[in-house]
Amino acid sequence: MSSVAVIDYGMGNLHSIAKALQHADSSVNVQIVSDKNAIQKADRVVFPGVGAIRDCMSALQQTGLAEVISEIAGQRPLLGICLGMQALLSESEENDHTQCLDLIPGKVVHFADGLRGDDGEVLKIPHMGWNQVKQASHPLWANIPQFSRFYFVHSYYAVPAQQQYLSASSFYPDEFACALAKDNIFAVQFHPEKSQTMGLQLLKNFLHWDGQV
Repeated sequence: MSSVAVIDYGMGNLHSIAKALQHADSSVNVQIVSDKNAIQKADRVVFPGVGAIRDCMSALQQTGLAEVISEIAGQRPLLGICLGMQALLSESEENDHTQCLDLIPGKVVHFADGLRGDDGEVLKIPHMGWNQVKQASHPLWANIPQFSRFYFVHSYYAVPAQQQYLSASSFYPDEFACALAKDNIFAVQFHPEKSQTMGLQLLKNFLHWDGQV
């Protein structure tokens, strides 16, 4: 039986993502784990998260999971979600600049103040709710129509160092990266576990992905 480890480092609604993964493919063994050996033995790994990046990085360093994630990134499929995506980049503006895992070259920046939509109204930060996603080619977009809608909750977004890492973008109101891909790493800013049918399809694609592009 294929296995997937959902990394537990004390931040995020892990039961929600675990339940969604199990629903996406009931044949997969889904485990919420903090044990480093259990994570390393899993066929696939999910790195979720919500909250502040400084707290995230501190927890990862204190538990030794930062090193484990870096090892996994070179071995098997890894899915970063929301704060888990941001932590995979080089650094974040949040908390007066925070050094991240540097697995995907790039930085995380805050949405500018005073953003206005097409109707002239000021857009709220955090960016919260459903938004369309413009895909680039990748196996994890299989059976997901172009410009499908996914659910977002975030005030910061990723800016990859190279265009080749961009796997999808959204608009608020300007275009921003909402999915990144590098080798066997795939990471999304939105929450697939909250994105209904299309979110479940993306998780199903991940559970059947061999890490090849």
